[in-house]
Amino acid sequence: MLTKRIIPCLDIKNGRTVKGKNFKSLKDAGDPIELGYWYTKQGADELIFLDITATNEKRKTLKTLVKDISSQINIPFTVGGGIKEEKDVELLLESGADKISINTAAFKNPDIIEKFSKRFGSQCIVLAIDTKFLKNSWWVYLNGGRIETNTKTMDWVKEGVDRGVGEILLTSMNHDGTKKGFAIDIIKNVSETVSVPVIASGGAGTIEDFYNVFKNGKADAALAASIFHYKIIKIPNLKKYLSFHNIPVRNYN
Repeated sequence: MLTKRIIPCLDIKNGRTVKGKNFKSLKDAGDPIELGYWYTKQGADELIFLDITATNEKRKTLKTLVKDISSQINIPFTVGGGIKEEKDVELLLESGADKISINTAAFKNPDIIEKFSKRFGSQCIVLAIDTKFLKNSWWVYLNGGRIETNTKTMDWVKEGVDRGVGEILLTSMNHDGTKKGFAIDIIKNVSETVSVPVIASGGAGTIEDFYNVFKNGKADAALAASIFHYKIIKIPNLKKYLSFHNIPVRNYN
C-alpha cells in the first residue's frame, strides 16, 4: 500500500512566508529558509513553495530564494508561481526544484501542460487548482483566487490529467485557513475520478482532519500551512497518530 504524504506549504510574498484565511488577510509566518530546514528535520515528506502573488504581479518566481531553500532540505520540493514557459521550468529545476506547480497559466494556455510533460516528464508537473463552492457546484478560480471562471472544477481536473499532469493540488478556497477540516466531498470525487495522485489542501485544523481526508477523502497527500508554521500540530505526532490508526505513512522522528 502506498504511504500517505504530509506536505507543509510555504506561501511566499515579498520573500517571506505568509498565511491568511480564504485567500485573504495575509499575515507573516516566518522565514521560508528556516521553515524549510525545520520541516526537513520534522519528517515532512515533501515541501511546496508557492509564490502566491507572482501571477497577479506579472513577474517570475523568486529563483534565488528557491535555490536557498533547496540547499537546506533533502526532501522533494515543488515550486509554483508565475510559471508560463519552458525556460521557467528549466531554471527552477536547475535551482533545486524537483517538481513545478502550474495554475493560472495552464488554464489560460492548456497546451503548455503537454509541452512541459513531454519535455520534463509528467511526474514533475503538478496542476494546482483553486476551487470555490458556489451555486451548488465547485468552480475554478485564477490569479490566487482573485478571478472566477465559468469552468467547473471536475471538468478542468479531467482535462489537466488528459493533457499530461502527473499530480493534482486541489485547494478549497471555502476551507482555506478556517481549520474546520478539508473539503472531503470534492477531494473524494477528484481522487476517485483520476489516476494521478491528489494533494488535498485547505482547512486542516486537527490531527483528525488528516485522518478524515485520507480515509474518507481518498487523498494521496495532505497539505497544510499555519498549523505547521505555528506548531499547532507537529509532524512526528501527526504521523504517529495516523500510523496508529492504520493510515500508512513514511518514517517519522
